[in-house]
Amino acid sequence: MDMKKFGPMKVNIVRVGIGILAGTIIILGLVMWAADSWEKVQQNITGVSKEKAQLVKQLASINSQLTAVKNEDQYVKNTKLSRDIGNIETTYRTAVSVYEELLALKDVSKNTTKQDEAFADILTLLSKRDYTAASAALTALKTVIASERQKIAAAFVIPASVAASNTPPGSGYSRQTVTSDAGTNMVDVIAGDLSTTRVIVDTASNESCGNDCPVLSLSDYVSRNGAYAGINGAYFCPADYPSCAGKKNSFDTLLMNKNKVYFNSDNNKYSVVPAVIFGSGFIRFVGQSLEWGRDTGIDSMIANQPLLLSGGNVSFGGNDDPKMGSMGTRSFVASKGNTVYIGVVHNVSVAGMARVLKSLGMENALNLDSGGSVALWSGGYKAGPGRNIPNAILFVRK
Repeated sequence: MDMKKFGPMKVNIVRVGIGILAGTIIILGLVMWAADSWEKVQQNITGVSKEKAQLVKQLASINSQLTAVKNEDQYVKNTKLSRDIGNIETTYRTAVSVYEELLALKDVSKNTTKQDEAFADILTLLSKRDYTAASAALTALKTVIASERQKIAAAFVIPASVAASNTPPGSGYSRQTVTSDAGTNMVDVIAGDLSTTRVIVDTASNESCGNDCPVLSLSDYVSRNGAYAGINGAYFCPADYPSCAGKKNSFDTLLMNKNKVYFNSDNNKYSVVPAVIFGSGFIRFVGQSLEWGRDTGIDSMIANQPLLLSGGNVSFGGNDDPKMGSMGTRSFVASKGNTVYIGVVHNVSVAGMARVLKSLGMENALNLDSGGSVALWSGGYKAGPGRNIPNAILFVRK
């Protein structure tokens, strides 16, 4: 056989062998690199595991220290103190609220001995820091007071001598019963024709007052202005109410008195409160006092809430305020044509008063302060005299 024929084949075999050898060397290198890298990975895993174990140990130590701190007397004392402060704040707010409801009950009832004794017992519980029992007793007393007020309202009887009429007086004072979809209510009302009557607002203070503000009786306001009629004015903070500490006898709605002095002019919080403006021969009601500027060309103006009637339509149908929803004696200022009316509606809610005044034919009406502040004067007290007040609406003859 001639071997020369296989020359090229030999070359190819040699080349293949070299290729295999090179590939083997590369594979061996990769295997060695991988083994080295895996060893490093294993070392890293081992290191991380050690660090994790150390961290877990540290966390366990910190947790143990925290538990020990929580169990220390000072921590326990502080926690208990915080809890006691919370209980004191909660029961104090409730106690103040119930006490003020008790004061309101005293305005309509001469016999509150049982309620007074119950509140005294509550104060004893609070002095002993028995907040759970005190809270339960306050809830019970609140229910009793509400029930007593309902009994008083149900027992109210309109004297047989009071005439029934849904027509307001043309002038002067009238006591009459008015029938509406709110029921039948007794109304004391005084009419003042603007052609012969000037309506003014008087204040005991000569300027805005934030605390310990001066107050007068309605009869004092009537006397010093030579008025023939008058009624209590806007809501204020009575001095005997605990919640009024630091703002005794103050009011915070807009008012311009007979001396052209504006009160609470810089107070924007209540700028959405309705108001009534008394001018020379006119009366104007606005839905928000911000609608009125600071005109001193008028006789007086006063803001309060809510607006009861506007254009002969009921503006207030009720809200979630239990004080406005309860039955009581309510004060108002209203108008029909060129006549201004001031008066009180007996045994009615604020929303009910709006319906009574609508049935009486009023076109516009604004709610005034009520409860222990109610006072109406016409040749003497027709309602009240109530507590001393910081402002009043008065009828003065021109």
